[in-house]
Amino acid sequence: MYKQFTCARARVVSRVCSVATSLLLAGLLSSTAAATELGASVYPAGVETVMPGMTPHPGGSLLLEFNDFYQANGLADSRGHNEIPGFHLRVGAFAVKFVHSWDVHFLGGSLVSYAALPLVYEHLDGPFGLASKTGIGNLDLQPIAVAYHRGGLHWWYGYDVFTPGFSYHKNDLVNIGQHNFAGAPSAAVTYLSGHGAELSSKVQYIVNGKNNQTQYRSGNEMVWEYAAMQNVVKKVAIGVNGFYYQQTTDDLQNGLRVGDGHRGRDFAVGPEVRCHVGHLVMIAKYQRDTLVQNRPMGNSFWLQVGVPLGAR
Repeated sequence: MYKQFTCARARVVSRVCSVATSLLLAGLLSSTAAATELGASVYPAGVETVMPGMTPHPGGSLLLEFNDFYQANGLADSRGHNEIPGFHLRVGAFAVKFVHSWDVHFLGGSLVSYAALPLVYEHLDGPFGLASKTGIGNLDLQPIAVAYHRGGLHWWYGYDVFTPGFSYHKNDLVNIGQHNFAGAPSAAVTYLSGHGAELSSKVQYIVNGKNNQTQYRSGNEMVWEYAAMQNVVKKVAIGVNGFYYQQTTDDLQNGLRVGDGHRGRDFAVGPEVRCHVGHLVMIAKYQRDTLVQNRPMGNSFWLQVGVPLGAR
């Protein structure tokens, strides 16, 4: 199941003197990013930890709703040290995602599509200034994925497309969403045992396009999200969730490397609780940033709901 929340979370570039490019994160249903342009990413790492390999039955649909609150009081440099005293970032995000299985068989699986749209509020306070903004972040589309189900094993593979944010001004201290297209081959797997255990993993590799207003091309990003859960009673499961984020190529502007490349890194971990209430699935989870480089260091709190539509 996908809590894929393209929301946005703030990422701020590495130096105080780089004020115009020190900023936020935006995504699809919201979370963390890298040291990319404006310190942001088109995808909120950490959103895809709730049964990410599962999709609706053929002909069925799934409606997902996500709420995220992220706060950071530090901005790490390339050595992991807080480089901006007085840095405070607050991000609140709400997102919806619609998933549909087309009941069309292909390569031994079923075709699935989804779309996710985030609404984000960001507040940035630091020695370089104070700014707030609300807006729609990067739209996350997966036109076609191929999904499979064999016993307790569920998996899929596909390709995500991220569109530019709906509101962007290159001179603003804070922006909601990145002003570039991006694409990402992605895959996810969920294993459910007969004893109430779950192991889930999702991985994607984001290839960023160029921001034509600034001639800035953010580095490519690898995002791995994970969860391990165990039922404590029939309808309640507890466990651990998180993500590993690594920027794999340098940021470029006008074809030249920006500074030392501004490559971001983050390993987040925290508890997750999942509860089934009738046909609803409700999730609460927490993620704490660790091993951070070139990005904000903070905490993320998530509340998510999933509702099957027309399932068989």
